Amino acid sequence: MIESFDSESVEFMAKILTSSGLSEETNLPPALQCIPPKTHQREFIKEAEMVLFPLMDDLLSKAKLSPCDIDILVINCSGFCPSPSLSSIIVRKYSMRSDVKSYNLSGMGCSAGAIGIDLAQNLLKTNKNSYAIVLSTEILSSGWYSGHERSMLLLNCLFRMGSAAVLLTNKKEAGKSLKYRLLRTLRTQTASEEKAYLTAIREEDASGKLGVTITKGLLHAAGEILRSHITTLGSQILPFTEKLRHVASIVRKKFIDKSGEIYMPSLRTAIQHFCLPTSGRALIREIAKGLKLAERDVEASLMTLHRFGNQSSSSMWYELAYIEAKERIKKGDKVLMLGMGTGPKCSSSVWECLRPIVGESKKKPWSNCIHHYPIEAVSSNSPT
Repeated sequence: MIESFDSESVEFMAKILTSSGLSEETNLPPALQCIPPKTHQREFIKEAEMVLFPLMDDLLSKAKLSPCDIDILVINCSGFCPSPSLSSIIVRKYSMRSDVKSYNLSGMGCSAGAIGIDLAQNLLKTNKNSYAIVLSTEILSSGWYSGHERSMLLLNCLFRMGSAAVLLTNKKEAGKSLKYRLLRTLRTQTASEEKAYLTAIREEDASGKLGVTITKGLLHAAGEILRSHITTLGSQILPFTEKLRHVASIVRKKFIDKSGEIYMPSLRTAIQHFCLPTSGRALIREIAKGLKLAERDVEASLMTLHRFGNQSSSSMWYELAYIEAKERIKKGDKVLMLGMGTGPKCSSSVWECLRPIVGESKKKPWSNCIHHYPIEAVSSNSPT
């Protein structure tokens, strides 16, 4: 795999991997385990089929549904957009109905999972008595970068295989089988700001090799959009006392002490569990700091990053599975799922648990390793 890289590139990637927070148990697709890696269209399709088909089989089996029972299909995959689309590949494979409403989201980055949920929710509002499936994945072989630009090599180091399938419904008879109720979704983006827009962008390097450039301004742009997003979300879900403190700090900064900081509301007063972007340990720590979260609040994010790596849009479902496997979610608890992607954009969904969640430690994806976690994290001072 490393034959296409010079010694400096190999040294750089090794340094990133060492301090990334990823374990040696994360997975790359078979195409990237070849020397040299296979980065051809047919390999991309094979990888897509490898992750999506078992996912659909498992979901339909657990829900005891036929493919013909599905009314809405949403697939999100940021970096790979074939023609016919991934949603068409699924429709063909499972002989789904000719009137199934299928959608394919691409280029939305790690926030696509939350965006897919938002889309499905809106479709369910106008399609009564329906089932919707949201599939989230990333096809890594299509995004492999074989050049020498350091700003483009980062994705090779952090992204790993992963996928998730979610079934949503507005059918009344679903009743007691439901695990969560979707309370609200929210989307924020700053693509109109040039500097923010260019912090992560797919482009060719000087040698014509395609990759995604990640600039040093990414963390700043992420912080700005997160601050705006959380302010809006907080106004919708926070108790009155938290809102009052936030407004008071704004008034104080504007009229009394211009050097003072604006108080960031504590979401922990309204949310019990958090699924944060697994884009790297540094970003997880920064988000935790901004949201005033405790170590336990970010445990699921850090452990998911360690065991599975950054799985783009599907990571948040692995985090939820971790919290469930630890049997920490109680009936009535609220869960915040937060996704941040290129654009930049920030998307979130808030869920309420409808019944006790037990016995999940014996189910995938954590069934064979949940007893090993949490592990002691590598020092947060390490660069990522």
